[in-house]
Amino acid sequence: MTSERLGALASDAARSVQELSDKDALGRLWRGDHTLWQDDPTEVADRLGWLQAPTEVASKTAELARFCDEVRHDGLAHVLLLGMGGSSLFPEVLARSFGPAPGGLELTVLDTTDPGAILAVERALPLERTLVVASSKSGSTIETRSHLEHFWARIGRGRQFCVVTDPGSELEALAEERAFRRVWRADPNVGGRYSALTWFGLVPAALLGLDVEALLTGAEAVAAANRPGVEPGRATGLQLGATLAAAATAGHDKLTLVLPARLATFGLWLEQLLAESTGKDGRGILPVAGEALGPPSVYGKDRLFVAVAPEAADRDRLDELAAAGHPVVVLDLDGEGEHALGGQVMLWELATALAGAGLGINPFDQPNVAEAKAATNAVLASGLPPVDAVPVGELLSQVRPGDYVSLQAYVRPDDAALAAQLEAVRLRIRDAFGVATTVGYGPRFLHSTGQYHKGGPPTGVFLQAVGDDPEDVPIPGQPFGFSMLKHAQAAGDLQTLQHHGLRAGRVALDDLVSWQL
Repeated sequence: MTSERLGALASDAARSVQELSDKDALGRLWRGDHTLWQDDPTEVADRLGWLQAPTEVASKTAELARFCDEVRHDGLAHVLLLGMGGSSLFPEVLARSFGPAPGGLELTVLDTTDPGAILAVERALPLERTLVVASSKSGSTIETRSHLEHFWARIGRGRQFCVVTDPGSELEALAEERAFRRVWRADPNVGGRYSALTWFGLVPAALLGLDVEALLTGAEAVAAANRPGVEPGRATGLQLGATLAAAATAGHDKLTLVLPARLATFGLWLEQLLAESTGKDGRGILPVAGEALGPPSVYGKDRLFVAVAPEAADRDRLDELAAAGHPVVVLDLDGEGEHALGGQVMLWELATALAGAGLGINPFDQPNVAEAKAATNAVLASGLPPVDAVPVGELLSQVRPGDYVSLQAYVRPDDAALAAQLEAVRLRIRDAFGVATTVGYGPRFLHSTGQYHKGGPPTGVFLQAVGDDPEDVPIPGQPFGFSMLKHAQAAGDLQTLQHHGLRAGRVALDDLVSWQL
């Protein structure tokens, strides 16, 4: 780590580093020793392929380059990536952080069931010149399969489709049946949220025209700096992971991420990695992304601030926070562009895995994610239940020190004006109650922070808002359209939160964005 001003947390962090070192955490991590996390090898022994991914994929980059050349030669100029969670978040980071390089294709990521957003994408893209990439590890993700059927009905030419999936999935079989251009078979020993440096991240990167080799060499450099035998004080992944674990144990479990504008979207990827990996067994680290920095007075004692290459204004704020006793860590980027991003991916993957060891949890499973999926299916089968709106103030009156407020918006994620309103109200809530705030777009967050919401500490207050759908989009082969799917996902998740005894309710969107203390 470049610098840290941990204050009273410093001794706990140093002790955490020593404990992980005494456990030979790095050695056991690289040997694939599941007992670093739990006695049972289930969902650990077959989830460590990400450690070798940069090296193993590096030998196949020429194959990837040939594929992209063929796509361009056929006159395709746009890519529409259909995916959720680990299949879509890193491609979104790449598209927003870099955009297409000269000669690369424009990339659009679709990870919403909002029919207005789906129609906007369809109407904006020249479908006859668009390559559709369906990306799903399981091959059965309902959102991705629904998106695929919609665009297959619009295009219907196999040469304009490819998939990224695990070997043997339903999606692989469908691609072969419909003669898709290509099936990219990913390593099944890599979990979705650790898959950025596998085909799930690298196929979109290559289509954008980005330097895939630089992404991989950046990751390999960080991996080499965290190999067994490296001094604990020089192993950045060990240092960061130990600090995260120590902070959470000491009550600083709201990890507030401070990112430069050019990497702002990296917070979306970090949200899933950290929340889904650590939010279980009533414990965990809550990533707080996109919450603009304020003065020290608006924060409780539950924050840890981690900044990556902060901009000048943020550095001044961080100095104020450190001076006021809040623990602050600043990370510099190693190199530029894709090399630096690849290094950050590996750094945070290592740190998250090691933080799991420090917290005594398995960072590779997601025991609560299936609950919301099952609830959605039940609603689709039985029909939408009546959901009465709760006054925003009634829910917020239940906020206590040490809580967090989660705004969950099932709306168009491309509505910039609404996004600004949601960001403004989250800051008003933070400043009024002194608690951490998060904003999640449904159903995206179900594949990201949803695990933490149900499996982490019961300290969340959840305000769910669902936008209207003036125009619906049917789903081929289904008796319901995207509007019904979106509303079913919202109703199912609300039921699941309430089943866990959490403070959650549906609020009117207008009431939410206009809330004032």
